[in-house]
Amino acid sequence: MRVAMLGQKGIPARSGGVERHVEELATRLVAKGHEVIVYCRKNYTGKTQKTMRGVELRYLPSIPTKHLDAITHTLLATIDILFRQVDVVHYHGIGPSTLLVLIRILKPRTPIIVTFHTQDYFHQKWGFLARWYLRFGEYIACRFPHKTIVISRLLKQHVWCTYQGTAEHIPYGAETHRVVAAQAIRSDGLQRGNYILAVGRLVRHKGFHTLIEAYTMVKTNKKLVIVGDSAFTDDYVHELHERAHGNSNILFLGQKTGRALNALYSNAYLIVHPSEAEGMSHVLLEALGHGKTVLASDIPEQREALEHLGFFFRNKSVTDCAAKLKFLLTHPELVGKKRNEAHTLVTTKYNWDMIVRKTVATYTDA
Repeated sequence: MRVAMLGQKGIPARSGGVERHVEELATRLVAKGHEVIVYCRKNYTGKTQKTMRGVELRYLPSIPTKHLDAITHTLLATIDILFRQVDVVHYHGIGPSTLLVLIRILKPRTPIIVTFHTQDYFHQKWGFLARWYLRFGEYIACRFPHKTIVISRLLKQHVWCTYQGTAEHIPYGAETHRVVAAQAIRSDGLQRGNYILAVGRLVRHKGFHTLIEAYTMVKTNKKLVIVGDSAFTDDYVHELHERAHGNSNILFLGQKTGRALNALYSNAYLIVHPSEAEGMSHVLLEALGHGKTVLASDIPEQREALEHLGFFFRNKSVTDCAAKLKFLLTHPELVGKKRNEAHTLVTTKYNWDMIVRKTVATYTDA
């Protein structure tokens, strides 16, 4: 089977749960004997690799602005697919999915799959017109492809209640990780267990401002380490640095990937994910894969992902976040007790072999 994936920024993944998901899914499909093309934005990946673990990487330009980057790249990728022989076209994200109608009209026999990752119109970086367009994209993604995949049961329910449509529930995958030696984090001035870790794109709906304000209310010697970078949100990044100004225990490490990121997860005392809106957070799954305890905002998507293994604070509440941080900092026995349960949840609910099998079945049934 020859599959084309588009809508994502590209691979190798530098940031973003969608990109990490596409990288893992595409490379695992190739390992199962399928052919996969992943369309990549030049401003995200550069143009140095032609393949990645057997996946064909196809680079196309885009207009690199907040509003036009994804849609212009997806338009060019959609046009490119019209002149290629593929068995399945797989769009990622509701915004890019608006363009799938071109494939439906001009290549009507080609199955189209959409993965509905998140309700992007809830993200605060978008204005009125962008939110309207994303809602239109959701309508297209739920009504016009041959199959729609959702990554959470909440999104599955949303598709049914809003569009009276069915969707395949296939979550993100995760792996269990061995402990990485603390030596790998010493260059950042860190030691095992002496920091709290938060990871994600530095965009407002990820709630880093809530976490920073809460952290400053708690008396602790443990550092707060924030890993991530701007996503056309330089003003927000500047705001975060201003909030942290004068506090030498708040560290911004920028983007981290691979072994460096695994080392940070592996040696953290606690993972905090204060996001105000999610589809399914890759950060939560990475934390579970490392056997770490997570303090997260209590939005339904976070509760679904973590089940009984997380601690939660009221979404957007600085005082409740601070109270829960103080509690967990003074109860290390609770923070360290859930490693085995976390690994069990990863291997049963977020098992990559199961996810690949379900995805191939969806392709075949489309």
